[in-house]
Amino acid sequence: MIPRYSRPDMVAVWSPETKFRIWYEIEAHACDAMADLGVIPRENAAAVWKAKDVEFDVARIDEIEAVTKHDVIAFLTHLAEIIGNDEARFVHQGMTSSDVLDTTFNVQLVRAADILIADVEALLAALKRRALEHKDTVRIGRSHGIHAEPTTMGLTFARFYAEMDRNLTRLRAARSEIATGAISGAVGTFANIDPRVEEHVCAQLGLEPEPISTQVIPRDRHAAFFATLGVIGSSIENVATEIRHMQRTEVLEAEEFFSKGQKGSSAMPHKRNPVLTENLTGLARLVRMAVIPAMENVALWHERDISHSSVERNIGPDTTITLDFALSRLTQVVDKLVVYPDNMLANMNKFRGLVMSQRVLLALTQAGVSREDAYSLVQRNAMKVWEQGKDFKTELLGDADVLAALSADEIEEKFDLGYHTKHVDTIFKRVFKN
Repeated sequence: MIPRYSRPDMVAVWSPETKFRIWYEIEAHACDAMADLGVIPRENAAAVWKAKDVEFDVARIDEIEAVTKHDVIAFLTHLAEIIGNDEARFVHQGMTSSDVLDTTFNVQLVRAADILIADVEALLAALKRRALEHKDTVRIGRSHGIHAEPTTMGLTFARFYAEMDRNLTRLRAARSEIATGAISGAVGTFANIDPRVEEHVCAQLGLEPEPISTQVIPRDRHAAFFATLGVIGSSIENVATEIRHMQRTEVLEAEEFFSKGQKGSSAMPHKRNPVLTENLTGLARLVRMAVIPAMENVALWHERDISHSSVERNIGPDTTITLDFALSRLTQVVDKLVVYPDNMLANMNKFRGLVMSQRVLLALTQAGVSREDAYSLVQRNAMKVWEQGKDFKTELLGDADVLAALSADEIEEKFDLGYHTKHVDTIFKRVFKN
């Protein structure tokens, strides 16, 4: 991913230096286990650790790979240059390249997941704070983009909180599922390496041994991982889209923070555009872009092919780096979002009480009017508001058929905003568990 959408901690997870360091640790721990089992001399296992504090030369490994056309062999050759050919002769004994590559990839995904989990937790904190701040800030709810009934801005934030909280659960589950390693040798039979080596290496790396691998770790795990990231990306877009709608000039119920000196347009000095949430909408598309290739990686030939490899070299870093950036950006947007309660109230009153139509409909049915007749009575007065700019309550109070069923006081009572917010506390208790 380009630097513009990258943060250093996640980038470091995918750096060549990090990758080669994990490769080295796998090989060194495997040598330790084999020495414990008496398979290789203890002194050879100890010699591998001479490279513990060495900075591996990425350029040198690339130079060797240009000849060998094999990245793992290039690394092993470079390691032998550091610790000595004789000392290194038992390194990688009984192992295959996928033992190193797959186990490393899962270590990197686990580390990436830990960063993403922290990102989601930070976003949840921001959403909760804003939800509590605006718990009773009334705004109009919309369906199909059209005014529906009153809700609150706090409920909007709470809704996004609940969605992201579900994503946190999914992400933790995805981390757990991907935290496996395999040191099982060619085609996964352990023919040339003891399963206890795998157990030792995985324990040292914080992984669980893969119950059954072929020459690779099963890719359904990775498909589930990237699918989870895709869902989180969609949730980011869900929040971003709501904010973009709220910032539209004719709505203006909230807007992204506009800093001093910021410019909205090269042509129109008046512009204040929702550029951050538009950016997040685009980044969500990039995150979801990894889902289908990850799904297609599940079906590999027999015990192994490498059709998945080129995909994962791209989607591993690109998707996690992009999502890390997007979560951080969304947290900042939510934290600094400027909310306009007066505009919310003005928008709700724009159609002069029309949003209370259901209350009147229900009151008429409760007063003995059939639902079909009640609907017609309410709708004919509502259309006067839409088409002639009339006041809904005034029209109802002037309708003899409505007054035959409801008193003026009963009609008046149906326009109380508090009716629509009476269960906000109950919803908040459900969402925030306190």
